[in-house]
Amino acid sequence: MEEYFICPECGSEDVEVIKERGREITLKCNECGHVWMITLPKLKKVPVIVSKHERSFREFAELPEDETVKVGDVIELENDEVRVLSIELPGGKRVRRAKVQEIQTIWGESLTYPKVFGVSIYLPGGITQSFKVVVDRDEEFVVGEVIEVGGYTFKVEMIKTERKLMRSGKAKADKIVRLMGHAIRGRARRKLKVYEGYESLQKES
Repeated sequence: MEEYFICPECGSEDVEVIKERGREITLKCNECGHVWMITLPKLKKVPVIVSKHERSFREFAELPEDETVKVGDVIELENDEVRVLSIELPGGKRVRRAKVQEIQTIWGESLTYPKVFGVSIYLPGGITQSFKVVVDRDEEFVVGEVIEVGGYTFKVEMIKTERKLMRSGKAKADKIVRLMGHAIRGRARRKLKVYEGYESLQKES
């Protein structure tokens, strides 16, 4: 609702609420003295299923009924930020965007929970060693870098993101689904932590 607290006369954000009556609010600008009224949008309490990798939690978001929500949007909850992954309408229909008043449930991914993605390391003899690792969402990975996971050192040859398979370039952990590459001998640039489940992270915090 921040946009409602900007003075329409001078653009100042030094605004105070001087009267409230239901959804009708009277505001006063402390810079120019302008007084005006607004009617806040009607809110709907929408269930949000928040994913923290293998665990999911039911939360609620209060959103303006006439607002449109789409896949990829970030919704602020009381104690979390959630990226919308799917929108469910009555009857179980899944859509990529909808008006809040039409939505039955929002499915999303917690952005305060570390990123968990897969790592596939190709060993001699056609063997593949797979891990799940946990990293900060802002961490970047580059094709060609050398990484250690679970005692194995490998060179990143491909990065699979939510949208494409990369054979060159870099990507943020937040968008990565899997790293892939062959095991090599040598010194790793960094060592990644193997993900041991939701409970293990809670014990650390």
